Parts: sequence; C-alpha cells; structure tokens
Amino acid sequence: MDQDIFLGLAGNGEKQMLRAAQANRHGLIAGATGTGKTVTLQLLAESFSARGVPVFMADVKGDLAGIAMPGSSTAPNAGKLEGRARDIGLTDYAYADNPVVFWDLYGEQGHPIRTTVSEMGPQLLSRLLGLNETQGGVLDIVFRIADEQGLLLLDLADLQAMLANVGENAGTLTTRYGNVTKQSVGIIQRQLLSLDAQGGAQFFGEPALEIADFIRSDDQGRGLINVLAADRLMRSPKLYATFLLWLLADLFESLPEVGDPEKPKLVFFFDEAHLLFADVPPALEDTIEQVVRLIRSKGVGVYFITQNPIDIPERIAGQLGNRVQHALRAFTPRDQRAIKAAAETFRINPDLDVAQAITELKVGEALVSTLLPDGAPSVVQRTLIAPPRSRLGPVSPAERAIIVGASPHAGKYDNPVNRESAEEVLARKAADAAATAQQVETQGREAVGQRERMSTSLWTRAGKAAMGAAAGSAASMAAGAIMGRKSRANPMRTAASAAAGAVATGLGGALAGRFVRNLIGGLMR
Repeated sequence: MDQDIFLGLAGNGEKQMLRAAQANRHGLIAGATGTGKTVTLQLLAESFSARGVPVFMADVKGDLAGIAMPGSSTAPNAGKLEGRARDIGLTDYAYADNPVVFWDLYGEQGHPIRTTVSEMGPQLLSRLLGLNETQGGVLDIVFRIADEQGLLLLDLADLQAMLANVGENAGTLTTRYGNVTKQSVGIIQRQLLSLDAQGGAQFFGEPALEIADFIRSDDQGRGLINVLAADRLMRSPKLYATFLLWLLADLFESLPEVGDPEKPKLVFFFDEAHLLFADVPPALEDTIEQVVRLIRSKGVGVYFITQNPIDIPERIAGQLGNRVQHALRAFTPRDQRAIKAAAETFRINPDLDVAQAITELKVGEALVSTLLPDGAPSVVQRTLIAPPRSRLGPVSPAERAIIVGASPHAGKYDNPVNRESAEEVLARKAADAAATAQQVETQGREAVGQRERMSTSLWTRAGKAAMGAAAGSAASMAAGAIMGRKSRANPMRTAASAAAGAVATGLGGALAGRFVRNLIGGLMR
C-alpha cells in the first residue's frame, strides 16, 4: 500500500496528498461548525490506521464512534459520499470498518483512563483546580513533603489526607518550607471537592494507563484507533484540556527518539483545541510549545482541530506544517481577522484568492497545503475532500458494548485497585499515635517504650500488598473466563508492582516522588 494519504482532488486536477514521512510535522484542521472538519478528521484517522499507524482522538460530540463500523449504501448520506468518490476518481471506494478501542475517563462508554496524582504533578493540578500562585506554591510544598516522607499520592483521597496533615502542622512546616497558611490549604481542599463533584476524581487512581497500550496494531497490521468518549468530559473543559495535555506530555516522556520515521508511530488529534490555550499562563504555554516542537522526533504527529485558526498561539501554529482549512464565515470583526490570518499562513497560489475562497467553500471542500518531500509547504489548493469509508455518526449502545468486550484491553483497566498509599499510612499513623498516647497514660512511658512497634514492618506490608494485588488480578481473570472474555491481567506482574509500591511507600525519600513525576511537572518546577 502507498504510505501517503490521498486527501482529495484539487480544482486544477492535482491529487492532494499527505506524505507519511512528513505526517509527524503536525497539522491543523480548522473551519466553522458544519463545514466538514469531523469528516476530514475521520478520513485521516482511518487512513493512518490502514497504514499501520495507531491513532488517538477525542469524540467530543459522540459522532466519531462510527469509525468502528463500515459505512452503508443505505445510510442517509451514502449518496453524497459515493457521488463525491466518483467526482474525485476513487474507483476503489468501498465501505470498511476500523479497529477501535473505546476509552472513557468515567468508565461508562469505554475502558477507564487513570493516572496517579503524583504523575499529574502539582503544576497541572494547580491549573486544573484554578489555583493562584500562592495556592499553587502550597500545593507544591504538599507534594514535596509527600516525597520526603515516602507517601504515595495515588488518588484524590491521598491528596486530601496530605492536605489535612499539612494544615494541622502548618505552623511547624512554615519555618522549613515557607509560608503555609490554613486558608490556602482550605481553598485547595474545596477545589478538590468541586473536582470530585464533577467526576474528576475517577481520573486519579490505579491501575494507571500504560501508554504503550495506545501504540498497538491489530492482527491485520492496522493501527488501533483509540477513541476517547468526551461528550460528558466536555462539561468540564478544564479537565478535558488538562487530561490531553498530560497525555501528550506522557507520550513525550515515554517514547524513544526516532528522528524522522517513514511514517508516524502515533497520531494524536486534539479536538476543541482552543480549550488547551484558554487562560494559560505564559510558563505553561512555553511548555506546550516545547512539547509540540520536540515530540515530532519521537514519531508523534499532533493535529489540532478548532473552529478558528487564531485560537492557536502563533508560535505553536508555526509548528503545524500540514493544513486543511474548511470554510469560515465573516460575520464579526474577529471572524474577518481569522480569515485574513488563515489566508496569510498558506503558500501563495497566484490563481486563487485565498481569503475570498475561505468564505465560499462548500461543505466537504477545503483549502489544503501539505509538506513536500523537502519540507517546504505545497501551494494551497481548493480541494474536494475524499469521503471516509466508515460510518458517519454514532454507534448504538449494543455495538459499543460488543467492541468494548472484544477489546485487547478488556479486564485490564476496568476494575480500580486501591493499594496502600498516603491516606492509609497517615490514618494508621494517627491511630498509632492516639493508641500510644492512651497507653502512656495508663501504663507509663517506660513500659510503652519497651513494647514492639504497633505498625507492621515495611516488608510485611509489601508481602501483603503483593498477595492482595495478585488475588485481585486473578479474580479479574477468572471473571473474564466466566463471561467468555480474555483478560490481559498478569497476577505476578500486578503483585510485583504492588509490593514495589509498598516498599517505595515505606522507604520514603524524594526518590519515590521524582520517579513518578511527569515531564510537565519537571519542566515547570
């Protein structure tokens, strides 16, 4: 198969191609609502998949899920799609499905996606919680104390427990770490409660996502298309943007350098991209620009999808080499500025008035400019975009359930794991302290000093953690067998991970916290 992707046919008869070797140089799909951005996104996603390139994309409106199913000649839009295929000379056009894995932060429409509080880091959490600089500084102190005491911050309950502990000891901590006020701690706690009420707490915990599960192919060599159900997530736009930024940074941190591959290792579509840059402090925008600029050397192509191209900051837009511009409407002065800005980003075509064409494009048409083999942008052309071969529209609940059940990740992420972490350790310490104080009062300090320690040793807790995790993983596998569904869970690996976590919790030191800190937290500290 030709690795380059056929985007459509230009008005002058030239085929517009997205070159696979240049696809990791990122891209932009822009245009007003209803002009065809989603169809273009679907075309690109299934084309990458057919060439063995895994894809991640967010399904904001619920209509991208149909990419898992083949289109149909009886569908309402079939006549238009088949007519467009004839118009651009697609003689081999036929409907086809794609290998899809459904994900959902809330675990309702796909496999849950989780990360730990430590992996998210204080900087992204500060943005997610809407903290000011002073409150963010207190949160940073909380993370540092957890690192030094070897307390794992896995879920929001762990963070709440740490905040309560820091608030109770604010006076003594201030002399060592700087001003820690109970007021700032209280504000952070209230913001965490608000995040919990929005369902954001389900994003934090274990088992945490293994990024390698996004970069896989099926038994036919097609790249898996990872579709995130984001219709509910969009009600919390800051959580949506923070999650995708974390995911992008995690990809950057996890993947090896590959230079310029013949085709991408992964293509990442960021729908509603304007949310990423809403109310972003300059330091975070610097980090986003750095990640976008450098991640292409990891073989990852990032494609931003937005209504208005001026929503993307200039220094980031300058990194986007492949562009598909659907129609814009000049109703307001801002719309007129967007049209002018979009026209100026294209390589000039002397036979085309780009600014005028942007307002005249029909549904399914776009202005296209992609990178040539030498890295230069092609001359912009007015192009009729090729139709996708999969279904346009949503899937039914029954179809979704079948796809989720047949997923290669079935049983791996579906059941949460709650191993010993900061909440449990702090609760045990508080209980031990209360019991010890009572014993000193009744038995005397000397007698209490001679007894064995109340808490079990580190290695005993590690053994118990391993046994419990292995049993839980084995139970998941057994349940999968009963339902006729294979599980990828590995009891021995899960046990080893749990034991290691217990050891890390007991050993303490900054090592445990730094081990799980991701790229963005590190760059912004």
